[in-house]
Amino acid sequence: MMSHPTNSLTFALNTRKQLLALAVGLALAPAVNAQAPSEPKAERSIEVIEVSATRQTENLQDVPIAVTALSANELEKMQILDLGDLESHVPNLNLHVGDASNAVIYIRGVGQIDSISFNDPGVGVYLDDVYMGRVQGSFLDVVDPQQIEVLRGPQGTLYGRNTIGGAVKFTSAKPTDITEGYVDVGVGNYGLLNLKGSISGALVEDKLLGRFAIASSKRDGYAENTLTGEDDYDKDTLAWRGSLLYQISDNLSAYLVVDGSDSSPNHSRTPHRETPIYSMSQGQMLPPGDDPFTVNVNYNDLESLETAGGALTLEYLRGNSTFKSISAYRQMDYRTHLDLDGTADGSFGIYNFEDQDQLSQEFQWLYNTEGMSLVSGVYYFKEDDSTLGGAVAPDFFVPLGEGVYFPFPVMSAGLRDQTNTSSAIYANLSWDLTPELGLTLGARYTKEKKQVSSRGEEFAGTGINSAEEMERVFGTGVGHSPSGYDAEQSWNNFSPKLSLDYKLNADHLLYASTSRGFKSGGFNGRLTSFAQPFDPETMWSYEVGSKSMLNNDNVRLNLAAFYNDYKNFQLSRFSIDPDSGAFLSLFENAGKATIYGAEMELSAVLTDSLTLNMNAGYLGGGYDELIGDFDQEISDERELVNAPKWNGRLGLEYFMELDSGSLNWSVSASYRSKTYLTVSSSEVLAQSAYTLMDMSVTYLTNDEQWQVSLYANNLTDKHYRQHGFDLSASPGVQLGYYGAPRTYGANLKYRF
Repeated sequence: MMSHPTNSLTFALNTRKQLLALAVGLALAPAVNAQAPSEPKAERSIEVIEVSATRQTENLQDVPIAVTALSANELEKMQILDLGDLESHVPNLNLHVGDASNAVIYIRGVGQIDSISFNDPGVGVYLDDVYMGRVQGSFLDVVDPQQIEVLRGPQGTLYGRNTIGGAVKFTSAKPTDITEGYVDVGVGNYGLLNLKGSISGALVEDKLLGRFAIASSKRDGYAENTLTGEDDYDKDTLAWRGSLLYQISDNLSAYLVVDGSDSSPNHSRTPHRETPIYSMSQGQMLPPGDDPFTVNVNYNDLESLETAGGALTLEYLRGNSTFKSISAYRQMDYRTHLDLDGTADGSFGIYNFEDQDQLSQEFQWLYNTEGMSLVSGVYYFKEDDSTLGGAVAPDFFVPLGEGVYFPFPVMSAGLRDQTNTSSAIYANLSWDLTPELGLTLGARYTKEKKQVSSRGEEFAGTGINSAEEMERVFGTGVGHSPSGYDAEQSWNNFSPKLSLDYKLNADHLLYASTSRGFKSGGFNGRLTSFAQPFDPETMWSYEVGSKSMLNNDNVRLNLAAFYNDYKNFQLSRFSIDPDSGAFLSLFENAGKATIYGAEMELSAVLTDSLTLNMNAGYLGGGYDELIGDFDQEISDERELVNAPKWNGRLGLEYFMELDSGSLNWSVSASYRSKTYLTVSSSEVLAQSAYTLMDMSVTYLTNDEQWQVSLYANNLTDKHYRQHGFDLSASPGVQLGYYGAPRTYGANLKYRF
C-alpha cells in the first residue's frame, strides 16, 4: 500500500536531516583530511582485472576484444544491484527490464525488444558459463558475484551459444579454502529492505570446498494505482545459490553450482498511458495522466517468476591441455497479467503463462603453449517451451471512423509448444607471429532447428471471463473458432573471425578484427491461424581498438571503433489487416541496417585520494532498407531502437584514510541523448536527452569487517522512459514504462 501522508512527511523530514548531515560531512571532508596523516597509508592504483572473456583467465588489457569487466568490489561500490544498473557503466549498452519481466539488452544498437519466447535474444546472458535461453529470468539480481563482463560485438567462436550483438557474462563467487562470509542489510525509501548473506569454506580440507549465498529484496511500488489504492511496480524477490568445488586429484576437479529465485510482487508493472484512449464503458475519450507514477488500471494483479538451475563443470588438466565438460539444466515458470490499455476498463488485458526448461552440454579442449593458445569445443542446447497467452478484453472495440466505436469483446487463448535445438562446433586459435604481432583465427559452424505446434481458441460469449478459466478448459471443446498449425524449420550457419593484435610495448595493445554474427529464425508466436516464418539475422562486424596503461599504470585508456553490416534483422510491429480491419501482430525480417560508432573507457588515479572513471559511446548509421505496411519502403521515416547517438558516464571517487578506517565518496553523472523506444519510431514515446546524478559515501573499518554506506540515485528525480508500446493501430493508445525515481538508502555490512 502507499504510505500514509503523515508517515510520508515524517520520513521525508528524517531523510532531509540525513541528507543535510551527509552534506555537512562532505563540507568538512577537507578539515577531517587535514587531521589525517599527510601521506596516505596505502598508495592508490588502478585495479588489475582478470577476465575470462576468451574462456581463459587473462589480464583485461591483454584481450584484443571490446569488453568491460567489473569486479565484485566495483559492483558493490557502484551500487549495482541488478543487471539494469550496468547500463551507464558500459558504453553503447542499453539494458533495462521490459514489459514482462524480460531483460531488454541492446549493445551497439543490436538486440531484441520483444518479450515473447518465439525468438532468441540478440544479446546472450550467461550465468557461470551457462547460456540463458529466455529473456524472462535473464534480468538477474547481482547476488554474491565474482565479476560481470560485458562483451561487445558478435560472440560465437568462444562461447557455447552464438549471439549476434554481444554477451553479458555473470560469474558468481567461488568457494574458498578459508572460512569467510558476510551479512549485508540495506534499507531505503519506498519501504526497501535488502538482506544478503554468504558463507564459504572448506568442508573437507584440501578436497571439498563449499559456498552458499542468499538474498532477499522487498520494497513498495514506485507508482500508485488510484483504482485500488494499492501501489504498482513493487518488488519481492528471494534468490539463492550454492556451490561445491571438489578437487578429486591434482589434475581433476568438479565444480557444481545450483541456484534458484522466486519473484512474486503483488502486481505486474503497469505502463503509463501517454495518449488518449476510447472508453466503451464511459463512451468518451480518456485523456492521459500527467504523473507517470500514477496509474488507474484493473488488470495488474498477477506477476510470478520462478527459476532454478544447476551446472556441473568437470575439468581435467594434462600437460598444456585442459579438458572441460559443462553440463547444465535450467527451468523457468512465468505467469503475468498485463494491463495494456492503461485504464480501469477491460479494453486490452494481456496474460502470459510460460513454462520453459533447457538442457545444454558443452565439451571444450583448451591448449596453451608459449606463443599459442587454442579454445575449441562442441556444444548442444535443447529447449522446450510451452506458453499459453492471449487477451482478456471484454471492453475491446473496433473504430469505424468519425468517432464511432463498435464493441467487439475479445476473450482469446493461444497455446504454443516449441522445441528448439542448437548444435555447434567452434574453434579459436591465437598465436604470436612475432613477439609483438599476434593473429587470431576463429570459426563456428551452427545447426539449429525449431519445431512449433500452435493452437488458438476464442471464448467470447461462452461465459468464460478469466485467463485462468481459459487455461483450465483449453482444448476441451468449450471454446470456438479453433485455429492452429504445426511447423518446423532448420538453419545452418558458418561464422568466421579474424583478428590481428600488435603490442607497441608492455603497456599498449592495438587490434583489428572482423567477425560474423548469426541469430536463428523462427515462427511468429503471436499468430495461431497460420505459420508466419522469419529468417535468421546475420551481421558482419569490423572493429579496431587500442588498450593502454599510461602514467606509470595510473591511467587505463581503452578505445574501440566499429562498423556493422546488419542484414535480415527481425522486427516486431503492430498493424491492421487492410481487408478485415483486424488487429495484427507481426514479426518479420524487415530490411537492412548499417551501424557504426566508437567507444572510450578511462580510469585514472588523479591523486592519492582522487580517482576518475569515465566512459563514452557514439552510435551512427541507421536503416538502409525497411519494409512497413503495404510493402512500403520507410527507412527514411524510422530510427534504430535503443540506439542513442551519444551516451556516457563521468564519475569521481574521493578516498580518505582515517585513524579508524577509510571513507570513500563517489559522485557520478550519466547522459543519454534522444532514444527511440519503439520500432514505429513514435515521437510520443521517444525519450529526449537526459542526465542522471548518483552519489554514495562508504565507511570501512581498518580491519575491513564493518562497512556502512549511504547512497542516493537519480538525485534530481528525473522522469525518463526506458520502454514503450505503440498500440496506436489498436486499441489506439501509446504506453510508456519509466525508470526508477529518486531512491536513497543505507547499507550495513559485516564480514567475517
